[in-house]
Amino acid sequence: MYIEFHNVSKVIKGSTVLDGIDILFESGKVYGMRGKNGSGKTMLMRAICGFILPTSGTIDINGEILGKDITFPRSIGALIENPSFIDGDTGFQNLKVLASIQNTIEKRQIRYAMESVGLDPDDTRKYRKYSLGMKQKLGIACAVMENPDIILLDEPINAIDEKGVQQVQAIIQRAKDRGALVLVACHDRDELEFLSDEIYEIESGKIVGHEVLNKTRAEE
Repeated sequence: MYIEFHNVSKVIKGSTVLDGIDILFESGKVYGMRGKNGSGKTMLMRAICGFILPTSGTIDINGEILGKDITFPRSIGALIENPSFIDGDTGFQNLKVLASIQNTIEKRQIRYAMESVGLDPDDTRKYRKYSLGMKQKLGIACAVMENPDIILLDEPINAIDEKGVQQVQAIIQRAKDRGALVLVACHDRDELEFLSDEIYEIESGKIVGHEVLNKTRAEE
């Protein structure tokens, strides 16, 4: 599995939000995206999802051009910006509805995804009663529950406590170990360096830096 950007630019209402992006992401790695708010991190993730299409250039996902051969990656889970679910349903009910779209997983896998982020699948509270951290955790569980080939996490540790951060770290490591391609945007420099194999710096829609981290998880 790979995602390759070929000179991708995107202009929205006269503003260039992605500017000549050339990147190759490969499976079995965690890629960090670092940049200020408005730098283009979220737009790059939205482009991978097919939510926005390039004004110029192409996005190649495993030999298929996004927007031409496919409209959406075949196997992807994403948490982009703020998660949003049905207010009147429980967390489990929300994930069950979403899982029914592709119908590739069973209840036990939904339960496991929730438990892995520290949520109780038997919690009867409705989503509207969830704290900000709980909502974030449910968004992460949604992104990973179907074990997708591509996982995009936009500020995944936002509003999450220390134990929750450790759980997210473990989830990302397991995804990498099974060969998923993981892309993480995070404001916390230390956290991003801990999670990532490579880090791209983005500014004004341009890639302005690239760092390969030679540490192994065992050494950490």
